[in-house]
Amino acid sequence: MDEEAQATAARLVRRLKGGYTVTIAESCTGGLLASTLTDIAGASAWFNQSWVTYSYEAKIRELNVSRELLEKKGAVSAEVAIQMAQGALARADADIAISITGIAGPGNDGTSKKIGYVYVGIASKTWAIAEATQIGGNRQENKEGFVHFALLTAIRHWDQAMELAETNRLKDLEQREAKAREDALAEIERNKRAAAAAQETAWQSQTWSGENPNVEGKGMGIDVHWDDESLED
Repeated sequence: MDEEAQATAARLVRRLKGGYTVTIAESCTGGLLASTLTDIAGASAWFNQSWVTYSYEAKIRELNVSRELLEKKGAVSAEVAIQMAQGALARADADIAISITGIAGPGNDGTSKKIGYVYVGIASKTWAIAEATQIGGNRQENKEGFVHFALLTAIRHWDQAMELAETNRLKDLEQREAKAREDALAEIERNKRAAAAAQETAWQSQTWSGENPNVEGKGMGIDVHWDDESLED
C-alpha cells in the first residue's frame, strides 16, 4: 500500500480514537482494507472484525445480503454495497462499517461492469450510503485504488455526519434554553399574579365599618326609657 493511502488510513483512525469502532466487509479487495487499517498500532481499540465475502453465498450467509438483490443487480451495485456494510455493522455491533465490491480485473467475469469499477458502502446506526468510482490499472493497482477510495469516502461521510450531529446538538441546546427561559418568565408572571392576589386579600381582611346596620341615626345605637312611676318615689 502506498504512503498516501497509509496516511489516509491514519486520518480515519484519528477519528475513531474518539471512542468509536469500525468493521469491514470486502469482496474484490480480499482483506486489503482491513490489513491497511490494522497495520496501524493499537488497532484492537477501534477495530472489531472484518469479512471477506467473495461469493454470492458468502455475502448471503455472512452479511445477510438479499439473494434476490444479488441476482437482479449483481454483486457490484450500490444496493449490495450498502447491504454488505449494514450486515457487517449489525454482526460486529460497530459504530461504522465500510464495504467494497468491484471489478479488480483483469477480466470482468462476463458482467457488463467495466474493469476498475467499484462501489463503496458506508453505514452507521442511523444512515447508509454508497458511492462509485472508476479506476484504471492492473489488478493490484485497482485493489489499492479501491481501498484508498474507500478510506476517503469513509472520512468524508464521517465528517459530514459529525458536523450534522453537532449542528443538531446545538439546535437542541438552543431549543431547551429557549424553553427554560419561557418557563422562567411564565413562573415570574404566576408569582406576580399570586402576590397581587395575596395583597388584595390582605387589604380586604383589614377593612371594617363602625356603623350598626340595624339602627339608623341613633348615635351609639342605645335607647334609654325612663319609667314615670319610678320618679314618684
